[in-house]
Amino acid sequence: QVQLVESGGGLVQAGGSLRLSCTASGRTFSSSIMGWFRQAPGIEREFVAAIDWSGGVTRYANAVKGRFIISRDNMKNTLYLQMNSLKPEDTAVYYCAGDRTIIMSTLDHDYDYWGQGTQVTVSS
Repeated sequence: QVQLVESGGGLVQAGGSLRLSCTASGRTFSSSIMGWFRQAPGIEREFVAAIDWSGGVTRYANAVKGRFIISRDNMKNTLYLQMNSLKPEDTAVYYCAGDRTIIMSTLDHDYDYWGQGTQVTVSS
């Protein structure tokens, strides 16, 4: 069973940057599509970014395109999300998730395992 642990969240001023990490245990990380999702209070969880097993294919939500970068290090079993030019509307709990299928999805119900989440707060 794969377990995911996020870290790197915190409080940052608008325009600042944060890098989230998601460390995985288990053997399936390197063959899994990985994604980041976020959920703000009163709002449904939404897709942020996804990356294929090799790191060569990525996909982003329009709201973060050009500001966020998803990457992975399979040797370290770690997924990253570099967040730049942060805005107050980026405030949310950020979750990493893994998908054992080969089709990259933006839908949370397609992902098989999840981390516990890390809070990101952007002040104006």
